[in-house]
Amino acid sequence: MLTELHIKNFKAWQDTGPIRLAPLTVIFGANSSGKSSLGQLVIALKQTVQLADRKRALHLGDENSLIDLGTFADCLFAHDLKQLLEFSLRWRLPSALTVKNSLDPAKSYHGDELRLSSTLRADKAEQPQTIAFRYELFDGENEVLAVGHHARGTSQAKLECAPLKLVRAVGRGWPVEPPEKFYRFADRTLLRYQNADFLADFALQTESILERMYFLGPLRRPARRVYQWSGDTLPDVGAQGEYAIPALLAATAQERKLTRGHRQRVLRFDEFIARWLADLGVIHSFTVQAVAKGRKEYEVLVRTHPKSHQVRLTDVGFGVSQVLPALVQAFYAPPGSTVWMEQPEIHLHPQAQSNLADVFISAVKSYEGSVPRNMQPIVETHSEHFLARLQRRVAEEQISADDVAIYFVKRDGAAAQMDALKLNIFGEIENWPDNFFGDEMGDIAARTMAALRRQAATHKNGERG
Repeated sequence: MLTELHIKNFKAWQDTGPIRLAPLTVIFGANSSGKSSLGQLVIALKQTVQLADRKRALHLGDENSLIDLGTFADCLFAHDLKQLLEFSLRWRLPSALTVKNSLDPAKSYHGDELRLSSTLRADKAEQPQTIAFRYELFDGENEVLAVGHHARGTSQAKLECAPLKLVRAVGRGWPVEPPEKFYRFADRTLLRYQNADFLADFALQTESILERMYFLGPLRRPARRVYQWSGDTLPDVGAQGEYAIPALLAATAQERKLTRGHRQRVLRFDEFIARWLADLGVIHSFTVQAVAKGRKEYEVLVRTHPKSHQVRLTDVGFGVSQVLPALVQAFYAPPGSTVWMEQPEIHLHPQAQSNLADVFISAVKSYEGSVPRNMQPIVETHSEHFLARLQRRVAEEQISADDVAIYFVKRDGAAAQMDALKLNIFGEIENWPDNFFGDEMGDIAARTMAALRRQAATHKNGERG
């Protein structure tokens, strides 16, 4: 699970400061405030990990990638190519990591969290180039091991490690290779030392946490009358939710079963999603079936009310097709995943927006095969109804205040600024930003004054009559 994110000089962000990421993180903010760019950088890191080209420091994207960020200048704060792009990720490891010094077995270093910090700059071709990255292994809050890899311009690259000392192998006096991508040590660099094998594990841990990162954009594909599925297992529902139905079919065929929490009712995956759709209040029932036996075409049938006829998904409100991918992705992603979603509440009425908060609380607390799924939703939203329900659930002790992080993003001149909202155990926010959801009291006062003026005018006209 990601526990911290820090970004400098990326798009609207000159410096985010350290952002604590909880089991459930919620980000609010005005349009074009910069909140979406936080997730964009993380998605760019994932697609860089998946890229075969190890020499490319950061894959900014193309028409076939998860996201296309344009040029490196487009990504830098104020489009200034002299700026350094800096970012760090810290995450809790699935299991504690032990680093042993192969030259001194008595010395070992144990940690349960890892942090990667990277610094990139524009090269002569205005492409991103890694000039340094650093790994830190933590045992709780204590740093137990650190290693830094530096590419010093045209001079020789350098590798530093402490407190473990790297020892060069006899006959391998070649220079340290420059970093690969934004996080990797070159194989030739590792071969230079007798006791550097563990550094490959750090890179593998980075790849693992980013491979378990999933993204769902703010606009999902409209519903289709027929969906194709050939029996394959999809990695996710797609950035626009285009594979939500095939993913649901795959999970159901694999006989995946989930519960909303410890010792709650076990449901087959499709039944689990159907129950949530009903509890959101957007439909009464939901089924997916083949159009004919032996065919790979499927149709989604819904019943909006208990006494209504079944109709195709295309023939009901748009909100159902928009929220369905959010539900499927929240529970389809592998255990231990992070799911970054933009506006999952879009096109939903207020009650459904409130109930959606319960979906994400359930995603955090859900079980699969009697084992906690340990999912981490990061939700960008504009919904005050979502927030109100989340506050209520904290007060009701259905989720701990420590397991929730809430942020408000705003512009401070050219730069974006992020305020952490303090949520106490009673579900109260102790530091509401100004105009968080607009000037509600101003609207009430203005409406009251307008009503008084109209009443006075009506009374006066009545006296004249």
